[in-house]
Amino acid sequence: MLRNPTTLTRRFLVALGGDRRGNVIVPFAFLLPVFLAMTGLGFEGAHWYQTEQSMQNAADAAALAAATNATSSYDKEAKAVAAQYGFVDGTNNVVVTTSNSAACPSGPSQCYSVNIKAPVRLIFAQLVGYTGDTKVGTAAAQLVTAQAVASQATAPRSYCLVGLASSGASQAIRTNGAPKADLTGCSVMSNTDAQCNGHDLKATYGDAAGTSSGCGATQTSKVKPITDPYVGLASNIPPDPCSSYAQIPAKKSGTPLPSSNKLSGTVNWGGNQTICGDLQLTGDVTLTGSDLVLVIQNGQLDTNGYTIKTASGAAATIVFSGDNSGSYTHAPTGGGTIDIAAPTSGAWSGVAMYQDPDLTSGVDVSAAGNSPTWDITGLVYLPHASVTFSGAVNKSSNGQSCFVMVADNITINGTGSILSTGGCAKAGLNMPQNQVPSRGKLVA
Repeated sequence: MLRNPTTLTRRFLVALGGDRRGNVIVPFAFLLPVFLAMTGLGFEGAHWYQTEQSMQNAADAAALAAATNATSSYDKEAKAVAAQYGFVDGTNNVVVTTSNSAACPSGPSQCYSVNIKAPVRLIFAQLVGYTGDTKVGTAAAQLVTAQAVASQATAPRSYCLVGLASSGASQAIRTNGAPKADLTGCSVMSNTDAQCNGHDLKATYGDAAGTSSGCGATQTSKVKPITDPYVGLASNIPPDPCSSYAQIPAKKSGTPLPSSNKLSGTVNWGGNQTICGDLQLTGDVTLTGSDLVLVIQNGQLDTNGYTIKTASGAAATIVFSGDNSGSYTHAPTGGGTIDIAAPTSGAWSGVAMYQDPDLTSGVDVSAAGNSPTWDITGLVYLPHASVTFSGAVNKSSNGQSCFVMVADNITINGTGSILSTGGCAKAGLNMPQNQVPSRGKLVA
């Protein structure tokens, strides 16, 4: 039987209206573009973040490299490091900007900055109407930036030889060929230039407030001048009790030294002992007292071919004091041996030989370590002396392996060497130190 078409149509529409299968298709069709845009924007945001992080890592590394370099080539150093991270200045719209005069947080006096900029093209963000803040060609892009600021850190360094250059000596450490010189384990510091021709002295570091050239396996120029760390010890020198100063006669017909200015044999001195004028050895001398301070006022220590030494358990500091009048020599002389260990405690701890910093004449030493031979544990302080360092300095027979010399300027000859180092802490000596440039550190 044929049914009424109108009835069939009505029934179909009623059935269709009651069928809920697929009722989300239409709303989903409207929301799909929004869903895709948000998902794409999330991926794009993650890409921006990754790019920014990579860029920040590059800026940090580049700033550290610039501060560590700290020379006129800091710019090339920084850009080379940034390139290793994939950010090459002038390529793919990347801009790397550097400065060696960036604003520093409190503390550093000079800071180095690196700024990296690069555009990231936009794709999905445009679906929600965001067109970025720049363009790559005609394409929309977002400019991503990163910046880092670093300063050059410093680290303490100890020295065995220091040239103070208080006289204005242009080269406080120098040598003109020293093929046998051996300062292994020792570092040297000049408050002006350090110039070593033909041999690095086997020194670990050669530092200079001016230019360091050839001195040390590692050479550092433009280091902050070192401050004299021992000048204050002069306050420990006892007052001068002398009314006259005996001198070794220039000729045999001259007035001989009195017995009080001659020394030989075993001497059990302790505390402060003052000699008025020259002190001359007339035989080998063994000092057995503890913490002896032997003060030679307006005179020299003439070893006269003999040995002066500290016995086991004994210690001595030889002090040269007086004034700058007359023709006094305030230094060790003679062809013998000085074999002394400095005290390990007290006011003169670690000090084996000390020239009064008020002395400026008669203080030079022409053959340090050679005439007389030096077997010394401790500091030799000659702040206004021009010293020619010729011999091999060993530790004292009864002391630690420690030798430090501080002078106005030092010339090192071919045989100048320090045979033992490394025991200054046990010897009671605080070695001279300076803050020297180290690796860079981030400050912003």
